[in-house]
Amino acid sequence: MEVQGKNVLVTGSTRGIGRTIAETFAQAGANVVINGRSQIPEDVLAACRAHGVQAVGVTGDISSFEAAKALIAEAEAALGPIDILINNAGITNDKLVLRMKEEEFNSCLQVNLTGTFNMTQQVLKGMMKRRNGRIINLASVSGLIGNVGQANYAASKAGVVGFTKSVAREVAARGITVNAIAPGFIQTEMTEVLSDKVKEHMEKQIPVQAFGCTEDVAKAALFLAQSPYITGQVLNVDGGLVMHG
Repeated sequence: MEVQGKNVLVTGSTRGIGRTIAETFAQAGANVVINGRSQIPEDVLAACRAHGVQAVGVTGDISSFEAAKALIAEAEAALGPIDILINNAGITNDKLVLRMKEEEFNSCLQVNLTGTFNMTQQVLKGMMKRRNGRIINLASVSGLIGNVGQANYAASKAGVVGFTKSVAREVAARGITVNAIAPGFIQTEMTEVLSDKVKEHMEKQIPVQAFGCTEDVAKAALFLAQSPYITGQVLNVDGGLVMHG
């Protein structure tokens, strides 16, 4: 799919990976919908509009089915049909499983997995009618290999992988591709708070011996959006951390 002139909705795109994805698509000529749970920063919209495209901000909690429905309706009223959906929004709530409370487990699943379902179902009907569309879900290497203290997060992201593959099979014949990206250790506001000692330990686990950047993930998303013959796949953007034989 040529992304120029297409409408792209990126959930959780006010900062971090989501913001970089939105700006990367805007640079490629796509109109973008910026989403967050609270007010959308004007500088994010301005950065996208600087590329000569339309950019609108739509607030909404994707973990709520009704809120997701309203979010899509508002976005399409502003720009038109959504051609590309990128399910990026997610949360972490790290704790060892023996100390984890029920709500701490469920909250990760509700946002990361159920939110992905809520948004995907809302855009699929239109994509099916148009016989064209791209859905890209943000998973994680934690969902592939697990991680200490992240049983809730890893479970939600493993669910995203299974969801991705299942939906891909359901809609492939209608010209819609569904893929996932599994980032590894990426430089974001979340990793900036880690101590140098922790960062050094984490880097030693990565074959390329360095963290990735948000642009690495954004370029992977753009590649998948432009690829008509790749579907049901999980693209690891992790410096070689997870290798499958």
